[in-house]
Amino acid sequence: MVLTSAQTDQGWNNLNCDRGNLTDFQTACVICGGAHLTHSHWEFLQTMPQDPVEMVDDLMKMGLYKDQQLRAADNVNAYELRKTLLLKAAGKGDPKREKLVLALARQAGGIENAFAAAFGPQAGLFFTDAIRNSRFTRREFLKNLAIGAALVTLSNCGPNSQQAAEEEDAAAPVDVSNLEKTDLKIGFIPITCATPIIMSEPLGFYAKYGFNAEVVKMPSWGAVRDSAIAGELDAYHMLAPMPIAMTLGLGSASFGVKLASIENINGQAITVAERYKGQINGPADFKGFTIGVPFPYSMHNLLLRYYLATGGIDPDVDVKIRPVPPPDSIAQLIAGDIDAYLMPDPFNQRAVFEGAGFIFKLTKDLWPGHPCCAFAASDQWIDANPNTFRALNKSIIEAAGYARDPANRPEIAKAISERAFLNQPVEVVEAVLTGNFEDGQGNTLSVPDRIDFDPYPWQSFANWISSQLVRWDLQGDGKANQVITSETYNQIGKDIFLTDLARELAQEVGLNPPEDIYRTETLEFDTFDPADPAAYVKEQIDKNGV
Repeated sequence: MVLTSAQTDQGWNNLNCDRGNLTDFQTACVICGGAHLTHSHWEFLQTMPQDPVEMVDDLMKMGLYKDQQLRAADNVNAYELRKTLLLKAAGKGDPKREKLVLALARQAGGIENAFAAAFGPQAGLFFTDAIRNSRFTRREFLKNLAIGAALVTLSNCGPNSQQAAEEEDAAAPVDVSNLEKTDLKIGFIPITCATPIIMSEPLGFYAKYGFNAEVVKMPSWGAVRDSAIAGELDAYHMLAPMPIAMTLGLGSASFGVKLASIENINGQAITVAERYKGQINGPADFKGFTIGVPFPYSMHNLLLRYYLATGGIDPDVDVKIRPVPPPDSIAQLIAGDIDAYLMPDPFNQRAVFEGAGFIFKLTKDLWPGHPCCAFAASDQWIDANPNTFRALNKSIIEAAGYARDPANRPEIAKAISERAFLNQPVEVVEAVLTGNFEDGQGNTLSVPDRIDFDPYPWQSFANWISSQLVRWDLQGDGKANQVITSETYNQIGKDIFLTDLARELAQEVGLNPPEDIYRTETLEFDTFDPADPAAYVKEQIDKNGV
């Protein structure tokens, strides 16, 4: 029996000599410091089940491990755990992420010791043997991981155990028990616009919300659209106009898609082939050019047309606008198949890096804060997986908030530059994300908002996009004018852009989204009033002649 110094006086005062009662005499276990006999500790360990799955059942019956905790543990993949622990500064800048990573690290660091105490000196080989011999299913393996976490708590059964448990609960993973689906495939195009979608895999945002998500690199926007319609993907990285166009049946059969959140604002540029250096000063100088854009229903196409028209260039007559998959853009520029392009990064910066072209104009100068890409999912998939959709959207919104902090950009650049994602030199991606770059014309520039990440889908974005679909009638059959009218602008935006949900989720992850859904948009050559898109289109045509 061991007396703690602070307990000695109190213990003697509580001793009832007349009755010989020692029940009030406080003891401390020499193994764990808990208020029980050392012998009782050993007896407890001897009676613990030797089979891991049986132990889980016992712990749950004892109330020491709750069912929802077990379900959460079942969603923690051992590979993801190890990967998260190895990520450099995985939790920097986000207190919630830091707590999560620290909690996982504490669990991982204590698992071997806990199993050694429970199962003997060879227990350190448990995980290796389990994997090598394939004696356990994935569910059983993850149950054993949960046991390790529970045993760490049990080993801290001293006076401060309640405080430790509270700290663990505060840093516990998000409750994922209501997800309809956890294994997901999310299509993306390898561009920096997709940063929140891409980075959520290596930096652990998907795993935090219980997902085993695979980001699937797609060759073109047409492939993204077709895979979405075919149901081959769960969710997608899309250009902001695509959900409107697809839902309305512009450019494809009608297929309902929701724009859940904006991936990036700004982040594009007009890049011109090196052979034209010194010859381009404004929109009129592009006459006769063949110009690449990533997809007809893209902000790139709409912004390019907007810019050219201000110089008296009819985009359908005076130039050729050609869809070019972003990864093919530099090769086509060098080969002379195109003379310029308005593309997403990193392909503008990569053209400078390769000496293939120069950056003529950033799109942020055409429209500061304009939308570009978005996270989207089909109406059918959302209806079938409402909880999964909400959690997935939330994970990406949280990632966008993390990406918005300039201090995190170098870390993100390194993570998304890998072969599986952008497959680009880190210095190229970092130049884009930090805004410190060479423009290929002999200038070193610092433009911190060259690209930014604001997930809020303004309804005024939707109205501007719809107005330009009407203006340019990209399908050439007048259908856009039939389905988008003065009476339907607002309803189209509200049906497709999930602004209220994005605001709610952003608030839940600690961001400060606006309460308004419309704002006046100030572009380089005019101002857009979302209350009257039809008048804006008429004004553009009257002013520019096209």
